[in-house]
Amino acid sequence: MVVEEGETPRSPEAKLGMQVEDLWDVQEPQLSPTEKLNACFESIPVSAFPPDPSQVIEIRSDTSLADAVKLLARHKILSVPVVDVEAAEDATWIDRYIGIVEFAGIVVWILHQSEKMEGGSAFDSAMNGLDHDVGSAVAAAASGISSPRFRSMHPDSPTATCGKFFETLTSSDFYKNTKVGDISGSFRWAPFLALQKSNSFLTMLLLLSKYRMKSVPVIDLGDAKIDTIITQSAVIHMLEECAGLHWFESWGSKKLSELGLPLMKPSHMIKIYEDEPVLQAFKLMRQDGVGAVPVVASDGSKAIGNISIRDIQFLLITPGIYKEYRSITAKNFLTAVRSYLEQTQSESPLRSGILTCRRNDTLKEVIMKLDSMKIHRIYVVNETGNLEGVITLRDIISKLVHEPRGYFGDFFDGVLPLPANSRV
Repeated sequence: MVVEEGETPRSPEAKLGMQVEDLWDVQEPQLSPTEKLNACFESIPVSAFPPDPSQVIEIRSDTSLADAVKLLARHKILSVPVVDVEAAEDATWIDRYIGIVEFAGIVVWILHQSEKMEGGSAFDSAMNGLDHDVGSAVAAAASGISSPRFRSMHPDSPTATCGKFFETLTSSDFYKNTKVGDISGSFRWAPFLALQKSNSFLTMLLLLSKYRMKSVPVIDLGDAKIDTIITQSAVIHMLEECAGLHWFESWGSKKLSELGLPLMKPSHMIKIYEDEPVLQAFKLMRQDGVGAVPVVASDGSKAIGNISIRDIQFLLITPGIYKEYRSITAKNFLTAVRSYLEQTQSESPLRSGILTCRRNDTLKEVIMKLDSMKIHRIYVVNETGNLEGVITLRDIISKLVHEPRGYFGDFFDGVLPLPANSRV
C-alpha cells in the first residue's frame, strides 16, 4: 500500500509508519537519513508493532515429535514456543518456557540420530526394522561422506537418500513416541532471547538483522507469557505498508546498485546443484546459518528453484510422495513437492518457483515482491538469468538502521550459551 501525504492510514502498519514520519520531520537536519531513522525507531516501543491477529500458539514439552510437526504445518508457522509442563503456575517466563522448537531443529535432530546407524546403536533397535541400507544412506548424507552403495549423480556431493527413508522413519514408533522435551539439547533453548514491551523498535530491528534472529518474542511480564512474536515476514509487511512516506522513500526509492546490494559476491553464494541430495541443502542451511539455498542447474549458475527452511516440513508430513524415487535429489524434491501442492491446491512459496530481481530494481520494488509472497529472501539475477546474489530482510534492515557503539550494553548477559550437544 502507498500512503499519500495527508491521507489517513488504512492499516495498523501504515499508522506506525506515520508515527515514524512525525518523528522524522522533527529530527536535526544535519543528521544522515540512517541516523534520523535510528532516532525515530529508538523512540518507539516495540509494543507499538501491530500484533498478530492470530493468538500466540504454544506447545507443551510432552508433545510428541510427530504432533509438533503437524502443528507447525497446520498453522503454517516455522517455530513455536515450548511450555515446560513441569513449571509452577507462578513461574516467571524464563522458567515457564523451555525455548522455541523449529522445523529446522527437528530435522537436524533426526539427521543427528541417523549418524549413529553406521555403527549400530540403540537407535537402530528403536527404529523397529528400518532397512539398514536406507539408514546407511541417510547417515552418510547427514555427515557429508560418500558410500560405495549409494553414489550421488554429482561426484562431489554427499550420498543420496533413498526415496522411502522418510516414509519409514515417520511411521516408526521411535518418531511417534519421542517427546519435544526429550530433544531440548538439540535447540537454542533455555532461555530464549525475548524483548519486553518497553524495549525499542530499533532493538527489535537489530536483533532480526545483525544478530540473525528468525523471530522476536515479546514478553508480557505481568502474565509471564509471550504477548506476541514478531516475524521477519511481519516486518516486511510493515515496510510495504509504509511506501510513499518521506522516510521510506529516502532509501526505498533507490536502486539496489546504489545501496550496494546485494552484499554477497556471486562466488560466495551458498547453493546446491539440482542433482545433489536434498539433505545437503538442509545441511548447508544449518552449517552456514541461512534460511534457504538456491537450486542451480548442474550445467551452470542458472537457478531452477529455491529450498527454504519451511520446506523441511514436506520431508515429514508428505514422505510418501518420494517413494518412487531411487534418491531424493534437490530436483526430485522440488518436482515431487510442486506436484503435491498442485494436486492438493495448497498455497506455498515453493509452488510459485524462485523469486528474482535485478540490480536496477528499487528497494521498494523488492519489498513489494517479498510481501506479495510472504517471504523474506529474493535472488538477484543478470540479463541471462544467472545468479548474482541474494537479498534478505537482514540486508534491507542494514540499509535502514545501524547499531550505535555500545548500544546493547549488558543486554545479552544471562543468556545461556548453546548446550554442548546442540545441533542448530
